[in-house]
Amino acid sequence: MAEITVKDLYDLSETIGAELFEGVEYPWEVLPKIHDFILALGKKLPGEIFEERGEHIWVAKSAKIAPTACLNGPLIVDEEAEIRHCAFVRGNAIVGKGAVVGNSTELKNVVLFNKVQVPHYNYVGDSVLGYRSHMGAGSIASNVKSDKTLVVVRGDGVDISTGLKKMGAMLGDYVEIGCNSVLNPGTVIGRNSNVYPVSSVRGVIPAEHIYKDREHVERKRER
Repeated sequence: MAEITVKDLYDLSETIGAELFEGVEYPWEVLPKIHDFILALGKKLPGEIFEERGEHIWVAKSAKIAPTACLNGPLIVDEEAEIRHCAFVRGNAIVGKGAVVGNSTELKNVVLFNKVQVPHYNYVGDSVLGYRSHMGAGSIASNVKSDKTLVVVRGDGVDISTGLKKMGAMLGDYVEIGCNSVLNPGTVIGRNSNVYPVSSVRGVIPAEHIYKDREHVERKRER
């Protein structure tokens, strides 16, 4: 199968949650661990940088939080991050340095690496978004199959059972998702890949590729 391990997808120096991924092969393995990890890490965050703004909610003093945003813990918002008007953080979320959570965006059980942008009407559930990945307006990471069975990651004729009922998308570093796209449960997209707008994506997209539609997934040309 295409490279879908933690080491293939992510630069762990670009998240405050690097220890969460220790001893983990596939990134979706961290999803059940996010809650307890945040509770443990939050208590150790330096008071000169972070403040506790509610029960199990740690926000960097340099972060910008709109007064209309709804924050639920456990939650860590790292330095220089921005959570905009009417964003809804349901809990179990790590928002990385300089990340943007935008207007009416909803997060639940996620790790956003540094500089991630989910800026306009996005839903991101049970997902890991790598460094500088970006989801265009209206794009969502769907996290539950319609038949409610366990999520399977499919690619290159190989199926990997995750053992999870809820799993959204694993986006590698620098991934770009086009506007109004749906990432179906169990989607894994390799580093530096792009998805065309208004796409329905499932399975594994290799690194350095462009997803145009299911029949047209092409390697990027060198510039």
